[in-house]
Amino acid sequence: MESENLEVAHEFRFFRVYKDGRVEKFAPSTEKIPPSDDPVTGVKCKDVLISSEPEISARIFLPRLSDPTHKLPVLLYIHGGGFSFESAFSQMYDSHVRSLTTVARVIAVSVEYRLAPEYPIPACYEDCWAALRWVATHVSGNGPDPWFNHHADYDRVFVGGDSGGGTISHNLTVRVGSNGLPGAKLVGAIFGPPVFRR
Repeated sequence: MESENLEVAHEFRFFRVYKDGRVEKFAPSTEKIPPSDDPVTGVKCKDVLISSEPEISARIFLPRLSDPTHKLPVLLYIHGGGFSFESAFSQMYDSHVRSLTTVARVIAVSVEYRLAPEYPIPACYEDCWAALRWVATHVSGNGPDPWFNHHADYDRVFVGGDSGGGTISHNLTVRVGSNGLPGAKLVGAIFGPPVFRR
């Protein structure tokens, strides 16, 4: 009986799945940090709930505003991690997107999407598509988040990500090309670098 529990059903780069349904991830669990404002750079930060069913959340970053009436480009950022680990709320991605916000002078939203294998692909693609559509709900200035209502320029929307996040970003650009993004204009994508497999 115990030998059956040790039988591997699927072996992948970042995890293995046993025949009894157990999952063993090879990467350590990601420590998440709370949002915080940075007194040095002036970047403000908060977490938002995009959807409760399925649960999709994000961390939003707003750079220091010298002119509160000036509209900022929007960057939807998608973290890497082989579709199966990491988090928008990890120290690494919090720092990375915070730096992008400061240097590029964008309002950024970093998506916390569902991870494989607990939530098989295409869950991550659907979550990020929902996040991009959530951003676009603010185009008329009466969306759920005041930062996007007051500071976002919907003629300058970008998507980007690294590794698996780059792949998801590529998927989003194709999807916008096919389905559109009413009210918003996707003008660029950042792939750093994506993971494509044959």
